[in-house]
Order: sequence, then structure tokens, then C-alpha cells
Amino acid sequence: MKLILTILLNISLTSCGVYSFTGASISTEAKTISVDYFNNNAATVHPSLSQVFTELLKDMFLKQTNLSLSKNEGDLSFSGYISKYQIKPMAIKANETAGQNRLTIAVKVTYNNSLDAENNFEHTFSRYRDYDSAQNISDIEKTLIEEITNELAEDVFNKAFVNW
Repeated sequence: MKLILTILLNISLTSCGVYSFTGASISTEAKTISVDYFNNNAATVHPSLSQVFTELLKDMFLKQTNLSLSKNEGDLSFSGYISKYQIKPMAIKANETAGQNRLTIAVKVTYNNSLDAENNFEHTFSRYRDYDSAQNISDIEKTLIEEITNELAEDVFNKAFVNW
């Protein structure tokens, strides 16, 4: 009885061919994915941001899908650039100094699905983190970038594969 139940469960999970436990819906025809280097075209350039975001995006796709990374144009491909890296004051105190600052990062992403052009998109994703202006940005910048780029990578993944 357990053997039959196991077989039926395996068939039901693999028969549709596009189900994954991450909620991603990727055609079984797709075998490769390519991620171009995301240049930093923002007015303010953080030296490691391009590398951090590009590698994070690749890692996320490799960990959460069965796709192989291709240096050439994959069945599914991502390209784009970092369009904003901005720190600006947010909460002004009574003495007209900033109580909080906001770090905003925006990424313009172009997704090309060579198997189904209806899923292609070009979209700008943006995330931010507020922090106390008494903190030195150089002390917390790495952590803030890590948090923001993780959210941006999740947003890209969800738009491409979870269809939100």
C-alpha cells in the first residue's frame, strides 16, 4: 500500500512538469538560464554592487530551479543594469537635521523567455532600507546592500517564475 501511494505521489508531482516547491512555474522545455552582468549606471556607484547583485541572482536561480547556467543566451535570459543607488534624508527633526536616512537601490531588468515570448518583460524593481542618521553609512552599508539585493533578487524571481 505504501509503495502504491509513493508511486502515485511521484507521478502526480512530476506529471505536470512545471511544479516546484518554491511555487515557481517553469516549463520543462527550459533547460538553461543566462544572467548578464548588471552594470551600475546609477548616479552614485557602489563598487561591489554590480557583482553582488549579479552573483546573487545567479545563485538564486541555481538553488531554486533545475536550470543550468549558460554563458551564452539561455532558454531564459536576464539582463539589465542598476539604475539607482541613492541615500537621502527621510525624517527631519525639529532642529532641521535628518533623523533617518533611506538607502534605495533600483534595478532595471529585461527577461527574455525564448520558449514563450508572452512571459518576456522589462521592469524596474526598487527596494529601500531606512536607518538612523546617527549611524555611519560605511559601518552598515554592506548589511543594507545585502538585505536590499536579496529582496530585489526575490522580486525578479517571482515576477519571472511565480507570475505575481
